Order: sequence, then C-alpha cells, then structure tokens
Amino acid sequence: MESPTPPIEVEDRNGSAMDACFTAFDKDGDDRLSLAEFTLICRALFRNDKGHIYEVPTERLDQIFEVFDTNGDGFIDREEFKFCWNRWIKAIVRPVNAFIIVDVQNDFISGSLDISNCSAQHKGQEILDPINNLLATVDFDAVFYSLDWHPSDHVSFIDNVKLRPLDETSPIDADMAQVYDTVIFAGPPPMKQRLWPRHCVQDSWGAELHKDLKIADQGIKVYKGTNPEVDSYSVFWDNKKLSDTTLNAQLKMKGTTDIYVCGLAYDVCVGATAVDALSAGYRTILIDDCCRGVDLRDIESVKGKVNSSYGVIVHSDEVKAMVEGRDRRPELGYKLAMELKNPDSVLSQRDSGIARIAP
Repeated sequence: MESPTPPIEVEDRNGSAMDACFTAFDKDGDDRLSLAEFTLICRALFRNDKGHIYEVPTERLDQIFEVFDTNGDGFIDREEFKFCWNRWIKAIVRPVNAFIIVDVQNDFISGSLDISNCSAQHKGQEILDPINNLLATVDFDAVFYSLDWHPSDHVSFIDNVKLRPLDETSPIDADMAQVYDTVIFAGPPPMKQRLWPRHCVQDSWGAELHKDLKIADQGIKVYKGTNPEVDSYSVFWDNKKLSDTTLNAQLKMKGTTDIYVCGLAYDVCVGATAVDALSAGYRTILIDDCCRGVDLRDIESVKGKVNSSYGVIVHSDEVKAMVEGRDRRPELGYKLAMELKNPDSVLSQRDSGIARIAP
C-alpha cells in the first residue's frame, strides 16, 4: 500500500526543512525525484484544509516539472530542488498577499457615474460589507486603495469632447457623441476613448472614498487618471502604457506574490488591474462578490481573461484560507512556475518563508 502523502506546512526553520521535504518524497531513496515523486509533492501542495486535493492536469505537471529539471535528465536532484524549494514551494505555502481595492468612490456609487444607471444595473454599495469584512478578518500583508483622480479637463469626460480634435477615423463626431460612446482622438497616434460623465474630479466629494468603506490603519492610497490627456483604468498603468503609478514599485518592495483585486467597476478598472497584475507576473485572485460592473458581457469577458491567464476567481469567504496558505490553488502554482522561467519576473526575484513537512 502506498504510504500517505505528508502535508506541507509553513514553519520558520533552518535549511534542514528543505532536506526533510526532499527525503520525505524521495520514495525509492535514489537521491533524486522522478516525475511520479514530484506529483506527490503537488498533491501535498495543492489542497485545502478541508481535505480536498486539487487535481493538476498531466500536461501542466509535466511543464512544472521541466522548470525544475534544469539539466533535462528527467529527475530533480537535490541541487535542482533548492531552486524548486526556495522559489516555488515556499511562495506557495507562505504567499505574501496584497489587497487592492479599486475605486470605491462616491461618484461610482451614488454620484455622477453611479453604476446602477449602467446596463448591468449593479449597485455599487453592495460591495461595501464584504470588503469591510475582509479588512476586519483577514491579515493581508498590504492594503491598497486606488482612486480615480481626474483634472477637470480630463479627456474621458463627455463635456470635454470638443476640447481636442477627433481623428478622421472616429466613428462618431463631437456633435453626435453621447455618454458611453467611443471616439477616436487625433494623434499621433490616434487614441480610442470611451466617453464618461464627469466624475472623480480631484478634491471633489465624488472623488472621495465612500464614507462606509473601512480604511486599514496601514492602507496605502494610489492615485490614477491624473494626466488630462490619457485615461487610466488599471491601478498599474495608464491606458497607453506611458506611465505607471507607484503600485508596482511598492509591491516589489514588499516581496508580494499574490494580489487580491476587487472594487468598481468590474469590467473597467477592476478588470484592467487584474489583467495588468497577471501580465506583470503576480499570482492574481479576483474576488467576485466584492465587485460590481457596468456591462454583463464585458464582465464575463474579464472573467475569461483572468481564467485564461491562470488567475483565480473566488468568493470572499474563500479568501482567508488562501491568504493563510491553507487553501492552495493549482492555477496559481502553475502561474508561478511559468513565471520562474523568466529571470526578469517579479516572482523569480523574490525570497519567501520557510516550508517544512509536518511531523
């Protein structure tokens, strides 16, 4: 009978924990790990504290194994396992988590761009309670609040559409343009722009975070959309990728591995932030019930992009166990392994905690 798979837990210990892990899974004692033995490690890693083991597709197991079999001999020896341990296992067992709360501002909830007036008819205030509950019960390593922070002459405002010339390829001229239409402003290069009501003007009531949103003691505010000539949906970059915010630098400084994203609007700024987090190399978790959006089809499109890029979409009641390393999803493990192939990835350049085999 096959011996039970030992669980992998977190504990601060010296380097002997790595040797103990290797020995525990080297079932035939040949001082190297075969794919079958590595598969047992994955069964120990990708599980939750309710006893459920997440299955990893064979193709993905092969791809992950190849990342750590650096000499290509079909085995992971002790030297190769150091890389696996330090850059993969430890980050999975002890993630460093950042909570990004996107644009929970007055204008999107009850002000000039109240999303309940959009086609999805979502009510922005519904996200306040689940977000506040997470802030009260989950010990995130960092909490960020993003704010749209537009100057009065911002390019996205419908009432500013005549301030800038439109490109000849624009499907709508300035006189005919209406809220939510997309025009093309003249370049170089020409720039597509969706038109919104005037919203989140700097230092206005509409730009303030909602009064009922809990503000974490060490919460960090990140301002975006401050350039009048370009819109900024993502908390990482403006829409033309001309300039970044302070977010990525702060995440790197904190050694962040996992980003939890929520807020308003699901299919606009939240979605753009999640996609950029994945592109930057972070393990990304989108919290479904802590988001509300503008258009139902666009929301589904965001979900598809997140899933196809090895992000995870969860309910808020799943977050605490994931943050604490008690619920470890294989999609995020696969994402990390693929990032480790890129030496410039934020996830391949960091250190993490110590993991061990439970006695």
